[in-house]
Amino acid sequence: MNRRIYTVSVINHYVAGLIEDDMMLRKVSVTGEVSNLTYHSSGHIYFTLKDDKAAISAVMFRRYRAGLKFPMKAGDKVVVTGSIGVYEKGGSYQIYAEQIEPAGEGELAAKVEALKKELLEMGMFDEAYKKPIPKYCFRIGVVTAPTGAVIHDIMQVSARRNPHVQILLAPAQVQGEIAAESVATALERLDTQNCDVIICGRGGGSLEDLMAFNTETVARAIFSCNTPVISAVGHETDTTIADLVADLRAPTPSAAAELAVFSYDVFLSDMRKRQEQLKTSLNGRLLSEKNKLLALQKRVILASPKERSNRAMMELVKLSDRMSQTINDRCNDTAQLLDNYTQVMKQSMKVKTDDADRRLALITPKLSQDMARKLSDTKHALSLSAQRLELTNPVKKIAAGFAYVSGDKGRITSVSQVKKDDIFSVRLIDGTIKAKAEQVNRIG
Repeated sequence: MNRRIYTVSVINHYVAGLIEDDMMLRKVSVTGEVSNLTYHSSGHIYFTLKDDKAAISAVMFRRYRAGLKFPMKAGDKVVVTGSIGVYEKGGSYQIYAEQIEPAGEGELAAKVEALKKELLEMGMFDEAYKKPIPKYCFRIGVVTAPTGAVIHDIMQVSARRNPHVQILLAPAQVQGEIAAESVATALERLDTQNCDVIICGRGGGSLEDLMAFNTETVARAIFSCNTPVISAVGHETDTTIADLVADLRAPTPSAAAELAVFSYDVFLSDMRKRQEQLKTSLNGRLLSEKNKLLALQKRVILASPKERSNRAMMELVKLSDRMSQTINDRCNDTAQLLDNYTQVMKQSMKVKTDDADRRLALITPKLSQDMARKLSDTKHALSLSAQRLELTNPVKKIAAGFAYVSGDKGRITSVSQVKKDDIFSVRLIDGTIKAKAEQVNRIG
């Protein structure tokens, strides 16, 4: 009996080829719990992906580390996307990860992106609505959990930068089902407390942990605040809808405190500089005036007041006589010339006035007709523009009974976008209705 005998490496290479040629296994997503996690010094990540019945080895090579956007740890439920291959040296197969994301985060991310798009279309992210942060804030409101690192960091920064600033905490639940309503209520309460600025935030976490700050409830509460709002949610890499609506985004809660609390030492230093500048300016002015006074005093001392007074008196008498004679002569000449000019001007003015009256009489009717025609044309144009604006007013359309219909993929404008049992939202003037399509009928 003839038989072929293979080496282990040949068999492992053959099995590896079979798996690598399977198109289904070239791009596959697998979900499970992380265990045996090792962040190797080479930059590679080794771990085991398991469920209650089985386990598979996994590796993410250093070149794919950009596909991991969160600090993965043992016990996390994740979705690993990559290819299945064989580690020939050990004779085992494993998944080569190219992307790792928390389980369920994909759906959350899609919902967040849909809401971002809707709020962007509504103009809630527009820079025109952003309120400036006051330079000197003495009363600062904070919306966050009453315990934890956030309020501690803000209080610590505030105490270091300016112990005279008052911090008002409106405690709120920042994670969980009621977190969005809790944060919105705290914002509304602080908005009535005459705060100079409000800091709204929490520490970092997964997308699910930050979902309260990715809701329309919190977005509208921030947008409605009359007080400027600084958003400080998560870490520097986290960007939530609250960050986009807020008047200013801070990368961390500590950074928000740095932005809101002005430095008392810098303030005192500025005041001292301004005091010195004012003092220098006043001293310079006083010195200048003093020098002028000394110069005048010197001139008075050097001159003889009595002698100058006598000479001046004699000159004054001579000048007085000459001026009297000159004034009398000139007054007589001027009176004669004035009389002559008066007669000539009266005749000239009468001729010009009569001519102007004739021309005005001819022009007045034409000006009146032109103005009347111009006003009529302008009123007609304004009326047409007002009608066009009224016809395109979306708020009026909604108030008149029309609605804004949207689904998971955005705005719905045709029945071709809806299938039976689809869930969609109907937005009216005073709220939103969640609806389900029982039947879809096309017209025509």
